[in-house]
Amino acid sequence: MVLGMLLFTSLFMGSVKCQESHNMTPEEKTVIREQIIEMFDHAYGSYMKYAYPADELMPLSCKGRVRGQEPNRGDIDESLGKFSLTLIDTLDTLVVLNKLDEFEEAVRKVVRDIRLDNDVVVSVFETNIRVLGGLLGAHVMADLFRQQGERMQWYRDELLHMAKDLGHRLLPAFNTTSGLPYPKINLRYGVLNPLSRIGTETDTCTACAGTMILEFAALSRLSGDSVFEKHARKALDVLWNRRQKESDLVGTVINIHNGEWIRRDSGVGAGIDSYYEYLMKAYILLGDHVFLERFNIHYNAIMKYISQPPLLLNVHMHNPTVSVRSWMDSLLAFFPGLQVLRGDLKPAIETHEMLYQVTKQHKFLPEAFTTEFRVHWGQHLLRPEFAESTYYLYKATGDHYYLRVGQSIVEKLNVYARVPCGFAAVQDVRTGTHEDRMDSFFLAEMFKYLYLLFSEKSQLPINIDDYVFTTEAHLLPVSLSTKQPPCQDNMTYVEVSQAEDLFTHSCPSPEALFPNNPTFAKSIRDGYKYLTGVGRAFQPLPLREIELPLHDNGMESVEFLKSMGISLMPLNEAMAGSSKEHKGVYQIKLVAELSQTNEEEEVVPHIVQLISPPFLGRTVLTAGPAKFGMDLTKQEHGVKGRVVKALPYTACGPLKNTIEIKGHIALALRGVCMFAAKARHLQDAGATGVIFIDHREGSNSNDSPLFQMVGDGGSTADITIPLVFLFSCEGQILLDALEEHHNVDVLLLPQERQLGQDKPEKTAEMNIEIRLTEEGQLDEAFQHTLELVLEKTAAAVQEVLDMGLEEEQQSQQQSTAESLIKDSNDDAETEP
Repeated sequence: MVLGMLLFTSLFMGSVKCQESHNMTPEEKTVIREQIIEMFDHAYGSYMKYAYPADELMPLSCKGRVRGQEPNRGDIDESLGKFSLTLIDTLDTLVVLNKLDEFEEAVRKVVRDIRLDNDVVVSVFETNIRVLGGLLGAHVMADLFRQQGERMQWYRDELLHMAKDLGHRLLPAFNTTSGLPYPKINLRYGVLNPLSRIGTETDTCTACAGTMILEFAALSRLSGDSVFEKHARKALDVLWNRRQKESDLVGTVINIHNGEWIRRDSGVGAGIDSYYEYLMKAYILLGDHVFLERFNIHYNAIMKYISQPPLLLNVHMHNPTVSVRSWMDSLLAFFPGLQVLRGDLKPAIETHEMLYQVTKQHKFLPEAFTTEFRVHWGQHLLRPEFAESTYYLYKATGDHYYLRVGQSIVEKLNVYARVPCGFAAVQDVRTGTHEDRMDSFFLAEMFKYLYLLFSEKSQLPINIDDYVFTTEAHLLPVSLSTKQPPCQDNMTYVEVSQAEDLFTHSCPSPEALFPNNPTFAKSIRDGYKYLTGVGRAFQPLPLREIELPLHDNGMESVEFLKSMGISLMPLNEAMAGSSKEHKGVYQIKLVAELSQTNEEEEVVPHIVQLISPPFLGRTVLTAGPAKFGMDLTKQEHGVKGRVVKALPYTACGPLKNTIEIKGHIALALRGVCMFAAKARHLQDAGATGVIFIDHREGSNSNDSPLFQMVGDGGSTADITIPLVFLFSCEGQILLDALEEHHNVDVLLLPQERQLGQDKPEKTAEMNIEIRLTEEGQLDEAFQHTLELVLEKTAAAVQEVLDMGLEEEQQSQQQSTAESLIKDSNDDAETEP
């Protein structure tokens, strides 16, 4: 079976490579489309069989994930609200895949079974895009079928009523000084109610605040209540007004009360992504030019500072000419699709091709990867953004190359992510290990984009061109722009105008972009075909000639370049007569451009050793180090302390137990904010060290390679306490020990210095002094030393160590030595 799977995988990879340049026949598209339907049935059927009414499926455990019944994963669990998340998120996918009977049955289940007044804290952002968006998209579909008179005749806008109820439950989040929403809300008690268990948060991400307008405006226009659109517009106004006026960029995290930026790094990936997406799509959905104007201004800034084709690198919003990190996250894979909507196809093709090459190298897009396309963070959550951009590029170009890309996505999901009870996220693309999660967006987005990629308009039950995709791929009708005009106090205006281009106020047209040139996209892709080195035979770098100004009395410039890893050598004598030859300038040949670095940076394993009773050093947990903070390899005895759990556990905001933390080692959960931000909060609270615990359930040091935690792109010199990282399984051991024994002391140190570890025996050493003397001249002062005796006829060595022997033994030793010492002239004939 395994051999068969390996053979299939090998044949598939080879066939896709051979077929990339060939058009796909209608029969092939039909086969793949049916394969996608079968995969969807497997995933959706597994959720309904093993998980419903739980929020998500745990595909390895074959059961539902119910919040409070499984180990807490921190902020990841705030997507779960005990409202059958996956079912609501999947409703309009059932329509797109032409599963109309299943859609009607699912709507009945939602109306009958789901409550939205649960006493649970949820993410405002995730609940908006997944649940509110899912309810609205499903309502639009149900209303359409009801009007057609063939289905859903029983439907009486129940989903719209649920959406309005949920909208009112989310509205208290906007009760801030600035108008930016709180990041979390209690569905029953709101924000400020003492029973809500929240209300102390001060920060939110740009995307979290700026990704409300589509759902809230649609809710206002479908329900007739303008309050939702009003608040969403206000949040966008704040973000627009707080942009950096010189660069026209926004940061990643902002204070919801005073509008000050907390994190000033700017990019198009995690933390900002859908803010830009919603400016463009709000114009398409609502017809309001203010959103298009803002998008165009931001887009020009992105292309000026962030876009370094084919890369998209984060910069500092106040100093945008400097990149703040050397890695990219997988969420930016949506951006080529957004560029297609804007009509800027060339950079969209370039970035998409780069992403495709990364998937060829690592099977999937890692959650983060470096500018050299190595893995920075190996997790893959079955995210759909790459499939989304593939769909948009195919629709814009008609190039069958993108059908082949889609085919590779389908096959890799089947080969590397499919499990008996659904599809499982990949814990690390380098090892292929699975994670026990199947997020709802996999059903909401991935299958929708893949099915649409291989379908003709005539094969769909709806006219897909009549709808705008939300960031969760829910369908909202473009007719909303005429259904109800926005409130007068919702209108906002742009103060800045910039130069316009062909697509500033129009949708893209393939005929206008590249008339009669079907190879347009290929000509761009070819320059990036072997970007990561996959699929190309090794070729040495070409030799290049350069000129360096050098001083007459030395080679300082050469030495400087050498210190940077660049090796230089003079050209041969044949070049001596070159016309470029003049005093102070040498012609040289660049032999090696840069010294090679190891594919994977060496990580020094650390440990967390439990030393208090009853453990007494016998429990040792493997930990990863940090690239900042105290260097434990330079601490002879490590750092010892009692562990205290941070409150809040993520340590991303003001700590509520600073008194308990002071003077102790803090435990904090990974996620939500950067390691450096957590470390600063805990250091300010007086912690003597920090142990970060992975939020990915089931991760462990046996299956996942250790890595070094990195900072936030800025200086981390202010962080001086030691920091280590435990995977989830090792972290749970520590948490269980803390829960059972309350007071647990640990030692943080490199693994090689583990207490109680057997040390290698040292070889006994002895200092030996050798003197040559004539016969009969042995000094009494050396009678108590080791003597080497040279004999005339053969090599002889006599070792005598006198530790206070009797006088007669000393005399006997001296007599023996004197009789054996011969004429020094014969030394050449002896051997020692």
